[in-house]
Amino acid sequence: MNSATELVLAFLNTLAFLLCGTFIAYVLLIVVPYLRHRPGAVGDASLFSWHFLIPCRDEEAVIERTVERLVVRFPSAKIWCVDDASTDDTPLLLARLTATHAQVHVVTRHLPDARQGKGPALNAGWRAIAGSVPSDTDSHQVIVGVVDADGDLDPRCPDVVAGPSFFGETEVGAVQVRVRVANHGDGHTVLPSTGSSWSRAFSRGLVRMQDIEFGGVIAAMQLLRRHLGSVGMGGNGQFTRLSTLNRIASEHGSPWHGALLEDFELGLHVLLTGDRTEYCHDTWVLQEGLPTLRALMRQRSRWAQGSMQCARYLWPIFRSSRIGTSAALEIAYFLFLPWIELVGGLVFAFSAAVMVFYAATTPGGVDAWVNGGAWGVVPLFVLFGLAPLFLWGPVSRRAVNPQMGLLRSVGVGVANWPYSYIHHVATWWAFARVLRSRGDWKKTERVAVRPASALPVTAVPALVPSRVAVPLGPLVVTGTLTMERGTAPGHYGRRINATGRFHVQPSPSISTPDPGRIHEAAHAA
Repeated sequence: MNSATELVLAFLNTLAFLLCGTFIAYVLLIVVPYLRHRPGAVGDASLFSWHFLIPCRDEEAVIERTVERLVVRFPSAKIWCVDDASTDDTPLLLARLTATHAQVHVVTRHLPDARQGKGPALNAGWRAIAGSVPSDTDSHQVIVGVVDADGDLDPRCPDVVAGPSFFGETEVGAVQVRVRVANHGDGHTVLPSTGSSWSRAFSRGLVRMQDIEFGGVIAAMQLLRRHLGSVGMGGNGQFTRLSTLNRIASEHGSPWHGALLEDFELGLHVLLTGDRTEYCHDTWVLQEGLPTLRALMRQRSRWAQGSMQCARYLWPIFRSSRIGTSAALEIAYFLFLPWIELVGGLVFAFSAAVMVFYAATTPGGVDAWVNGGAWGVVPLFVLFGLAPLFLWGPVSRRAVNPQMGLLRSVGVGVANWPYSYIHHVATWWAFARVLRSRGDWKKTERVAVRPASALPVTAVPALVPSRVAVPLGPLVVTGTLTMERGTAPGHYGRRINATGRFHVQPSPSISTPDPGRIHEAAHAA
């Protein structure tokens, strides 16, 4: 081997070691504040006006349940649903909700302006909210919360985010709450009910890993960012003062902009305007997990591409006197992560190829290669590659899911290693889209079942036909029914053919699920 080759290999080995060392140091930095976190004081939500903003694009599977929960839990809040030119039954469901609940409002967008991404839909909702607020209202006391169409918000959330560490401080412009993931809630399942037992088990495991990621890794990152002043906004459970949104719009035309990571982009604008972003770990929003690899890969590739797009803010961030050095460095690290993953993937792939080459060409074969010192690769891999990923299983058991058994937490920790490779593949997918100049927004499809009020029921031959008009509310059915949609606003005219008894009752009271218990119930099987 010549000296040039040895120099290249030494450089690659050093780079790989530095990447591994940086990774494990970052993991330790975020784990410590995560485990030491203690709940803060609760505030008084009545000191603020609350507006919940829900972007809706083909959300018939989940929107009715989500809005009804918000209505029951937050009767004094206004709920704004932005229909982004939906092609399913979402407009009909929203019409029924507005007819039933005075606090629910619909903002309708039409093509060709509609279906351009989440940011433009949120901007339409912001304009409607800003236009509805009386001119003498203090917009600093008006809070706009973004809830996804599948979101399930903690009933305590407004009081918690109104606390002294959050909107109780006048310089805080935006607060992101903790996100949890589970595909069971209110007694219904949104995991696939078909397929082999292995595929269903895989879907449950995939959703569990997303909950570990959001409730563990991302939450820990956010707690570290609280100390650095660089908290990032998420698309679900994001709360911002109307005054902050108005100020961003006055400088840039609108609060949300064109990046595929529009939530993080908003957080950068909040910081650049001089307000503070905060993360609240003491309350939560529950959202639907993605049970298939393809759907998860598409979502994560969109996020990775959004991070690449937001790199254009690096120069304004480092120039800004309103953002501290530690915050700017952490933001830069986050924005460089996709590129680090791309470089790291190439470095580690090349290093693996070199090891295979040496193992194949060493005199005496693989045994001689291992005995010659290559055995040291195994503990290095365990220390730098596996351990930082594995520890999130036991850590999440302690901090998030105490109901999880010890052996299951170990299994979750081991599964976190192959799960991490999803992000690497998604990053390469995002990079390919960048090279092809593809910036279109691909919405994540819902997998939830439709609420009972909107479920089509398969017919059997009728015995006692009749025609009734009923509200679009949950049906409690014994027997079998055939339903035929009518045209009256806020109602379905249904032709009902029954072989048993049925009756219609108002929507049941909405339970208040604990996300940890929901998660455990979802995966108890």
